[in-house]
Amino acid sequence: MRRAVADLDTPYPIGGLLPAVFQEDRLAMRWTAALDEVLAPVISTLDCLDAYTDPLLAPADFVRWLAGWLGTVLDENWPLERQRAAVAHSVRLYRGRGTVEGLRALIELVTEGRVELAESGGIRWSAAPNTPLPGEDRAWFSVKVAVPDPSAVDVAALEELISAEKPAHVPHRLEVVKQ
Repeated sequence: MRRAVADLDTPYPIGGLLPAVFQEDRLAMRWTAALDEVLAPVISTLDCLDAYTDPLLAPADFVRWLAGWLGTVLDENWPLERQRAAVAHSVRLYRGRGTVEGLRALIELVTEGRVELAESGGIRWSAAPNTPLPGEDRAWFSVKVAVPDPSAVDVAALEELISAEKPAHVPHRLEVVKQ
């Protein structure tokens, strides 16, 4: 007989849990052995559940499932280690979403480069009425990414990522340069 997962035995054989009268019955023991074989992968997975929910330890296909579970979009062209890092940092990145630092951290994670952001706006308050607003009349920001090999960066994918993360009404400029 061929096993579903080779050499995977259950740590909790059902036959040993039956009353003695059933343990002497060959049919009952064969039937529970078949159940043991079917349940062994499930029991093994449940015993190792913490490893499955850790993106640094989980199998590759499970990392992609975790990403979907956390709402993180992964680029299939990224190496597995970068995908693992994106999932591992997703909570921290969501915490900073919509901020300059959050965008910087996301772009650094994606490109593995040094990121400089410049923006038009500012925040200021005043107790006096009609105080001039800070920054420029029109909002904008620019992203400069310094990487060892600019040709290795997918600029179109990076543009798409920035467009998804920035406010829709704010135009941006992207520049990828050699470090």
